[in-house]
Amino acid sequence: MRVFIEAFIILALTLVAAWGTHQWHPRAPAWYLAQEPLLEDEVSPTAVKERWNNEVLWIDARLRTDYEAGHVPNAILLNEQEADTLLFELFDQLQDNTKPIVIYCGSDACQASRKMKQYLQERLPVSEIYVLKGGWNAWQESQTMNP
Repeated sequence: MRVFIEAFIILALTLVAAWGTHQWHPRAPAWYLAQEPLLEDEVSPTAVKERWNNEVLWIDARLRTDYEAGHVPNAILLNEQEADTLLFELFDQLQDNTKPIVIYCGSDACQASRKMKQYLQERLPVSEIYVLKGGWNAWQESQTMNP
């Protein structure tokens, strides 16, 4: 019986250590992204580069503080917290836009980009709106791999 208790303790400590490493390691792998294919309305940073040569209208759906700390070059801020005010300010730019729109938020787990996509579709006659798979984190990683 003692052997089982010791094995259980070792297993539990190993799982705690693995979880802790994954949580706090600066370049921890996103295990939940490993094998998930892109949804119909999703694009990867590589696809944006290959398909449109990065000629898209980037929309940052994160908080203003995150946007101000860093964002995709030429991205415009349009988030849930300020949506109506920002849409009013950006209305002409968005209505006249002929480029595909790519919306991103903080990570693949965040849903702000999906909410902003729906928000825009309900208010503007826009056909090409995509969500960046992996969000800001994916874009940053793509820049370190392919500057």
